[in-house]
Amino acid sequence: MVERLDATFHALADPTRRGMLATLALGERSIGELAEPYAMSFEGASKHVRVLETAGLVARRKVGRTQMCRLQAEPLGEADAWLRQWEQFWNVRLDRLEALIAAEKQK
Repeated sequence: MVERLDATFHALADPTRRGMLATLALGERSIGELAEPYAMSFEGASKHVRVLETAGLVARRKVGRTQMCRLQAEPLGEADAWLRQWEQFWNVRLDRLEALIAAEKQK
């Protein structure tokens, strides 16, 4: 699971790939359609899709000569679950800080 998390966070580290995922959340798109908002070549977009595909975030299929992509959100759920463990960690610390500030105000 750690390797998959590493691949997921690597894929999410790039704003172009995050944008592509947001587009794919609206439905299946071709690589050419994913490239359009970024004014990039098919080859450039294909490299980004390959990173997303390696992370398990995108599935690709061929329709004639067109490469169609669709979102596979399961790895995002795994990343969310991993991040949620840290939410509890930070909530405890922020609660302590809030109590400390309240105690200082009472002095």
